[in-house]
Amino acid sequence: MNVYDSHRIASILRHLGFSEASSLKNADLIILNTCHIREKAAEKVFSDLGRIELIKQERAQEGLSTIIGVVGCVVQAEDEQIVKRAPYVDFALGPLTYHRLPEILAQIGRKRQEPLIDTEFPAESKFDYLPQNTSSGGCSYLAIQEGCNNFCTYCVVPYTRGIETSRPVEDVLKEAKTLVSEGTLEINLLGQNVNSYHGTDASGRERSLAYLLNKINEIEGLQRIRYTTSYPADITEELIDCHKNIKKLMPYLHLPIQSGSDKVLKAMNRRHTSGQYLEIIAKLREANPLLGFSSDFIVGFPGETDADFEATLDIVNKVKFIQAFSFKYSRRAGTPAALMPNQIEEKVKKQRLDILQDLLFSYQLNFNKETVGKIVPVLFESKGRHAGQLVGRTPYMQNLHAELGKEFLNKIVNIKVTEATTNSLSGQQEGK
Repeated sequence: MNVYDSHRIASILRHLGFSEASSLKNADLIILNTCHIREKAAEKVFSDLGRIELIKQERAQEGLSTIIGVVGCVVQAEDEQIVKRAPYVDFALGPLTYHRLPEILAQIGRKRQEPLIDTEFPAESKFDYLPQNTSSGGCSYLAIQEGCNNFCTYCVVPYTRGIETSRPVEDVLKEAKTLVSEGTLEINLLGQNVNSYHGTDASGRERSLAYLLNKINEIEGLQRIRYTTSYPADITEELIDCHKNIKKLMPYLHLPIQSGSDKVLKAMNRRHTSGQYLEIIAKLREANPLLGFSSDFIVGFPGETDADFEATLDIVNKVKFIQAFSFKYSRRAGTPAALMPNQIEEKVKKQRLDILQDLLFSYQLNFNKETVGKIVPVLFESKGRHAGQLVGRTPYMQNLHAELGKEFLNKIVNIKVTEATTNSLSGQQEGK
């Protein structure tokens, strides 16, 4: 979602006559788009701002002015603390208000002195005020839903992104068709809780994510569809059928569980048990036996015992996730979990995370190695680190690099996989 928001912010700025600077030192306007999901990410904002302040001072000595802005979830959570800790910041906007950027920059242009802060939850949707999204290449993000109503006890999203809102079906389809007409081959539908999508159609009837997927599947020229991130309890039979019937829907699903312990899941206020999660996985695999899963895990949640942690390892061994994101529990101010008793020692959290990641990476590496020798369709999205190299993604979201000319950028190419590591694949074009 943050990548998507950054693209839209850049689009707004282009409409205002800005162009991308070659470096921070050459920038008249610098904006940090921030995430508050973990403490480390939030603190990194202020570290980065300190470095940007030095650039602002250097430019001032050369007679150049620099506008510094911070947008996103850290702003929503920290509010006026942003400008108290970094008084050189010119403006700060929450994630639901960055469509007001033209107005903010106009006020700054009128030499307004005090920092401008906007962290309101506006009645209007930010999507109603954004310029049309344009294709960023062969793969494009398309936000269809924002906010969350689940209020997991560890999570700040409902407080920083607000309650769930869904874009109308016709708006989504119009943007999707525009993206495809400009060269997009793969669309990734985004939402904090994407499978709770309930946008209205032209008649005013609420429609589900499954309905929207079937409509997007009809767009000629589109070759790949993904959606993220899903909430297990909101996986419906209708959505499961999509994985059986829609061939454009990639065989990869990110389905966070967070913990394998029912006691911990209850304390997290998750609306599912480990058993229900496994039932959903089984139904999805029955619909599409080729489906691969990734997930999110939190270790060291308040009150987590050794037995609870073992239950998480058990879930990993049963599902055999092909990718996963795992973190130590991080206390976020304002969330119920931050005030819970039996907070876990940092040493224990680190030990558990190391054990969990070793297990997760073993399954990820095994899956990647099983790909060696196979021919897979890869959508190449960017240039690699080396000359003559492109980097793309397989249907299973594996990073793959190959020696290919730039004419294959933003195209799907059949690649024979020759090498595999935990985090990436190597290959060569079929027939070479």
